[in-house]
Amino acid sequence: MPITSLSGIAAVALYLLTLGLQNQSLKNGTGRQRTQNRVMIPGLIALLAHGVSAWSLIYRDSAYHFGITEISTLIFASIVLVTLLSSARRPTGNLILWVFPLAIASIMLSLLFSSNYPPAQLDSGLATHVILSIVAYSLFSVVALQSCLLAIQNYQLKHHHVAAVMKKFPPLQDMEKFLFELLWVAQILLSLAIVTGFIFIRDYSTQGLAHKMFFSLLAWMVFSGLLWGRHKLGWRGQTAIRGTISGFVLLLLGFYGSKFVLEFVL
Repeated sequence: MPITSLSGIAAVALYLLTLGLQNQSLKNGTGRQRTQNRVMIPGLIALLAHGVSAWSLIYRDSAYHFGITEISTLIFASIVLVTLLSSARRPTGNLILWVFPLAIASIMLSLLFSSNYPPAQLDSGLATHVILSIVAYSLFSVVALQSCLLAIQNYQLKHHHVAAVMKKFPPLQDMEKFLFELLWVAQILLSLAIVTGFIFIRDYSTQGLAHKMFFSLLAWMVFSGLLWGRHKLGWRGQTAIRGTISGFVLLLLGFYGSKFVLEFVL
């Protein structure tokens, strides 16, 4: 698949270029500022090439391939998009140094290793639901990790002891804003996944779908409440962290709970 390899290699090269430019900005003392055009432009072109590579891996031979390598590269393309949009508006450009290497790794793994997960013959509606669900759940995993980093950063600042690795991250306030930006994107994707599920899924009695939908709706309500509280009441800090983890636990119960019931109970 030439387009997959070419676009993937182009994305890796452009990500490396962007990393070099961002590193140079840090050395020049501008890394805390908003990401400049000379960093943003190659980053966006890299993202476009990344997206082409990811999609050509997922949909090929008239079937959808939802293996871990295919989905992982799509997930990191989504994370790169949010990171670039955030760093264009506030000083979170340091996150590029953490996110882009992971994106490069996901592309290389997707090009070097083929997943054995069987391809699925789905109509476009069901395929849209599955892709939205996987990307949304994965972004919520990143949100949960981000909230853990935020908790560590908050704890260290309160105790006046900031580890060297944490100094590489943006300021606490910007990290918190980035958390909610990720949360907004994940919540929109989850909302679309739920809506497409109601439209295109015909039988909820199979594969624990009713169980998954129930807990997905509960998680959606928790995240909606958290976003409303942030917008109207200015929730932050421990409230934001606890709300994020609570919603994520509900998603885990929906996904792994149904698998446990299907494999060990029924």
